[in-house]
Amino acid sequence: MPDGISTRPDAISTAELERRWSATRSAIRAAGLDAIVLQSSEDWMGGYTRWFTDTPATNAYPRSVIFPADGLMTTCEVGNFGTSVDSNGNHPDLRGVGRRVATPSFNGAVNYTARYDAELMAKEIKGHDFRRVGLVGADGMYHGFAQGLKDLAPNVEWSDATDLIDDLKAIKSPEEIGFIRRAAAIQDEVMTLLLDYVRPGMKEFEAAAYMQYQTTLRGGVQGLYMVMANPPGQPSFVKPKHMMTREIQKGDVVGLMIECNGPAGFYTHLFRFAVMGKATKEIVDAHATVLAAEQHVLDRMKPGTLCRDVFAAYNEYTRAHGLPDDKRILCHGQGYEMVERPLIRQDESMTLKENMNMGLHASMLVGKNFMSNTNNFLIGPNGPERLHKTPQQLFEIA
Repeated sequence: MPDGISTRPDAISTAELERRWSATRSAIRAAGLDAIVLQSSEDWMGGYTRWFTDTPATNAYPRSVIFPADGLMTTCEVGNFGTSVDSNGNHPDLRGVGRRVATPSFNGAVNYTARYDAELMAKEIKGHDFRRVGLVGADGMYHGFAQGLKDLAPNVEWSDATDLIDDLKAIKSPEEIGFIRRAAAIQDEVMTLLLDYVRPGMKEFEAAAYMQYQTTLRGGVQGLYMVMANPPGQPSFVKPKHMMTREIQKGDVVGLMIECNGPAGFYTHLFRFAVMGKATKEIVDAHATVLAAEQHVLDRMKPGTLCRDVFAAYNEYTRAHGLPDDKRILCHGQGYEMVERPLIRQDESMTLKENMNMGLHASMLVGKNFMSNTNNFLIGPNGPERLHKTPQQLFEIA
């Protein structure tokens, strides 16, 4: 097996990669597959390729991987026409990769390049005589790639192998949990600094930029940094960056959200509200309502519980208390993706298991005020452990 050691300070160990590869080979052999194919194009919700190779896809550039039941991986990424490099899998930044091919395709913007990657990978599949191949996350692949593979390799028996890999990715190893704890600790540090920094007279984007700067200094890489300010009774919802232009006023209720990945690429997220002055009773009561709803969820997040049952119980609770149903996503897994399975939602088939990293954001409109409280939890043998240490309170900033 590969013994290369990456020089990157945030690299996953080779032992951890080998654990993933071994578990995957057992699963795909049990499914009767010769190989699986995956593709990612960004590192917010495209973590499949990083899970196998410890290298993220970025900036909408496609990165594709063939992972065989036996032997080394083949990767395809953006590069020069005609690139084909063979190795023994020991290169420190290409561990487990036996062949790397490339093509200058820009699927999302230059439509006529849509099948360039598929042509190279279909050739590799036929060259290895793979007959039964599973696609992982096919709906997240570029259409030209996924459909191109099927058109160019019509004799292959294609199947969906997504659930097979999702089940493996969702349960975190001790090494992964260590990185996840570091990501949460970074966000706690930055939130403490941010609460001391944000003041009336500042634009929302100034506070968001400070948040991103401080996070980057501590090893944060990619993610969302959001600030949303409104007067009490005028609910403010999550804003994209180009809309964070309001000048924060005295009396404003300000939402502060850090949702970034830390060292090695693992996501957590932290959301707190601060009032620029003394909070009204209405705001205090709304925050208490959200915390009570969050605790109702946590009391049910135990190993062996169906995710959809947790969600149903939550909506029963909100209806009983005159609160709105959750119609988006109450809670979700996090790892290399900002949002990954399992989801705490009506359409999720997975069961909660020990060592899942779950991001819970109890968010709702309470009266005329939007309120949220967001933390990450590690599912333990008896229930969830809160990973963030920032106090679960409504902050008042004089």
